[in-house]
Amino acid sequence: MNIVVIDSQGGGIGRQVVSSIRAAFPDENITAIGTNAQATAAMLKAGASHGATGENPVIVASRNADVIIGPIGIVIADSMIGEVSPQMALAICQSKAKRILIPVNHCDNIVVGVSDLSLAKLIQEVIERIRDLQGKLTSLGN
Repeated sequence: MNIVVIDSQGGGIGRQVVSSIRAAFPDENITAIGTNAQATAAMLKAGASHGATGENPVIVASRNADVIIGPIGIVIADSMIGEVSPQMALAICQSKAKRILIPVNHCDNIVVGVSDLSLAKLIQEVIERIRDLQGKLTSLGN
């Protein structure tokens, strides 16, 4: 399974996601894409298989991903203090990958109807969704 984790700003959410995925799925390919070098570096230190920074890596990685994971802002143009370009959001949204979006309410985007869970609980749900997807992909022979 080709897992792509996208984050911005300091990469704190992405770092925790990558670390948790690596612990739960030690053999999976995890590509870390940061909207800036600091975010990419944080995810690489957490155990990503490889990483890249910027708009074009988001676009290219979105083409080949089985799963794309990140804060909900990765699919909203100009979010995350402008670090997500319209082209990035479009590439992620048009990807054939399953998207696991973490509903963090900041940067002027508020998701209603979602419980205010801790980041640790949200990341645990990410891991559960990957397990579900991994089982479905395995049963399809992918």
